[in-house]
Amino acid sequence: MNSLGDLVALESQLWLWMIAMLRPGAAFIAAPVFGSPTVPVQLRLVVSLAIGMPALDLVPFSIPPDGLVSFQGFALIAGELLVGLALGFSVQIGFAAASIAGELIGNTMGLGFASMVDPMSGTSTSALSQFLTILATFLFLALGGHLILASIIIDSYKVLPPGHAWLMAGAAHRIALFGGDLFAAGLAIALPVGFSLVLVQIVMGMLSRSAPAMNLFAVGLPATLMAGLVLLAIAAPSMGDGITAAMLRSLELARDIAHGASD
Repeated sequence: MNSLGDLVALESQLWLWMIAMLRPGAAFIAAPVFGSPTVPVQLRLVVSLAIGMPALDLVPFSIPPDGLVSFQGFALIAGELLVGLALGFSVQIGFAAASIAGELIGNTMGLGFASMVDPMSGTSTSALSQFLTILATFLFLALGGHLILASIIIDSYKVLPPGHAWLMAGAAHRIALFGGDLFAAGLAIALPVGFSLVLVQIVMGMLSRSAPAMNLFAVGLPATLMAGLVLLAIAAPSMGDGITAAMLRSLELARDIAHGASD
C-alpha cells in the first residue's frame, strides 16, 4: 500500500513538473538565444523547470479533477502554451529588426549573394544580417535580456495563473501591430548606412554617364564595398543603439502581456 501511495504521489509530482515547464518552455522555443537549435533541448527543459516550479508555487493551483486528459486539462495546456509563445514571440520580433537591417544593407552594398547559415534559425541569411544578429545577441545578453525574460515569465503567473491563462484580443492585436513596427525599426537601423550607400551609387551613375568608357562594374562594386565597410564602422554605435531600443520595446511588450495589459 505504501508503494502504491508513493507511485500516486510520484505521478502527481510529474504532472506538476510538466505543467510547470509548459509556459517557460514555450516562451524559450519562440524567444531569441534560447530558441536557437544550438541550445540543447535538455538544457531548455532544465531551465524551464527551474523557472516554472517557483513561479507555480506563487499562485494556488491544483490539477483538474478529471485529470489533464479532459476538456479542462486540454484547455489548461493550450492556455499555458499560448501565453508562453506570445511572450517569447514578442521578444523575437524586436530581435529580428537587426536581421532585417542586415538584409537591407547587404543588398545595397551588393553583398546579397554572400550568405551563410544562421545558427539562430538554421536558415541561410546574408553575411551582414548574420553579423548584426550576432551583435544583437551580444547586446541582448549584455542588457540582461535573458534574465528580464525569466522575470517576465514568473510575473505572468500572478496575473495569468494556470487554468485562466488566456490572452485577450487586445494583446494579440498589439503583437500584430508590433510586427509592423519591426520593419520600421529595421529601416531605422539601416538608414545611416543605406542612405549613404544610395548616394554613392548615384555618384557612380553620374560617373558612368560622364565617362561611358569606364567599366562601372569593375569600379562601382569595390567602391560601394569600401564605402559600406567604412560607413558600418562609423555608424556602429548608432546601429547598436537602434538594436537595443528595438529589443527594449519588445521586452516592454512582453511585460505588458504578462501583466494583462491589452490596450
